[in-house]
Amino acid sequence: MIQSIIFILVSVVAFGYAFVQFRQVYRNIQLGKEEAVEGPIGDRWKNMLLVAMGQKKMFKRLIPAVLHFTLYVAFVFTQIELVEIFIDGIFGVHRFFAVPLGGLYTFIISTIEVLSVLAFIATVIFLIRRNILFIPRFNKPEMTGWPKLDANLILIFELILLLCIFTMNGTDEVLQRLDPGHYPDTHLAITSWMGPIIFGGLEQGALEVLERIGWWGHIAMVFLFLNYLPRSKHLHIMLAFPNTWYSRLKPNGEMINMPEIMNEVKSMMGLGDPNAPEPDMNAELPEFGANDIFEMSRIDLLGAYSCTECGRCTSVCPANITGKKLSPRKVVMDLRDRSEEVGENIRSGNAEFAKDDSQPVSATNYDDGKNLWDFISREEIHACTTCNACVEACPILINPLEMIMKLRRHEILTEAAGPQDWLPLFNSIENQQRAWSVGTSRTAWAEQ
Repeated sequence: MIQSIIFILVSVVAFGYAFVQFRQVYRNIQLGKEEAVEGPIGDRWKNMLLVAMGQKKMFKRLIPAVLHFTLYVAFVFTQIELVEIFIDGIFGVHRFFAVPLGGLYTFIISTIEVLSVLAFIATVIFLIRRNILFIPRFNKPEMTGWPKLDANLILIFELILLLCIFTMNGTDEVLQRLDPGHYPDTHLAITSWMGPIIFGGLEQGALEVLERIGWWGHIAMVFLFLNYLPRSKHLHIMLAFPNTWYSRLKPNGEMINMPEIMNEVKSMMGLGDPNAPEPDMNAELPEFGANDIFEMSRIDLLGAYSCTECGRCTSVCPANITGKKLSPRKVVMDLRDRSEEVGENIRSGNAEFAKDDSQPVSATNYDDGKNLWDFISREEIHACTTCNACVEACPILINPLEMIMKLRRHEILTEAAGPQDWLPLFNSIENQQRAWSVGTSRTAWAEQ
């Protein structure tokens, strides 16, 4: 009875705190601008099922794909056993489904054990890849400090969770022989022979303590993992699904045009609508592009929180490969870091972050004197060739190029700034309606 009460209290606290953290992530994503979600619903279901659930794009690199898929399948199947753990914990019973399901129960839990062994092997290999083998995409400048620790912590948590599962099942197998009335016979695929080898010489009291340590350790790691997710890159376990659903369905090479600029350029080149009304020259100029998260789309912010930091985008970026500062992964990570910073400042309610200190600080009344340029250098975004390699490489359909283009557009169109070697092009288009500055009229060829 006492154990059930403790379990319920711990569960309520764990789920409550997790809810608060996930709500904060949701609110941070809502700081961005709303963007219309267009395109066939069927294509969105297809993206989510094939890319998020089926991990279709992961298999362009076979070895890490197989290892990752093993962990993914083991994670999904383990949730079946987790349902039983919650029932056992709440009602104070032991292996609630073992007797009713009989052989089916043995098959299900044995499958989980086999997958857990494979997951254990995959986790060890991932730790070796990240810490012993020098894989370039895991050793970029943005992957030092917390990102590196974060990647290692989740793998260590996974190992501890697996050890708890095998401790729980292994001691249970031995206890079945000593106390069959309380411990129903399961005869699982791995622990039926491993348990007696490791725990066979222990007294029943020690076995019961170890079984409880394994049981509580399992659920404790689940609760820790649940509350760690919102602060980790492993949030992609949940957000990959909505991110692939809301991903833009346009072809990768197609960029989102700004109607105001497109119509102005058409007018300059004589391609505009001759019946269109004259623009109001006294109207306030709009803000173009984005220099902070408030001008970014919610789809961009969702992508930033969904990022796995796998570095596939950076590893195929031609600018990064040739030694330039641009790393698409870093741009996405910086967008998330800025969202976290702004969200935390707004939640603090501190008047120093308000534009108008007579009003509460909010998304529409916020100014901390910083923006995305404090995280992302102009040199980085100037290096982008808009080749879409990063977009194609992302395993969960994040679009770093959209983020880069919005920063560029703000710099060039709103700030009237940009690299000096780009300015002649812009001036020529504005003054002579063509890319190259030459002395003859643009229409001279037609006038001869």
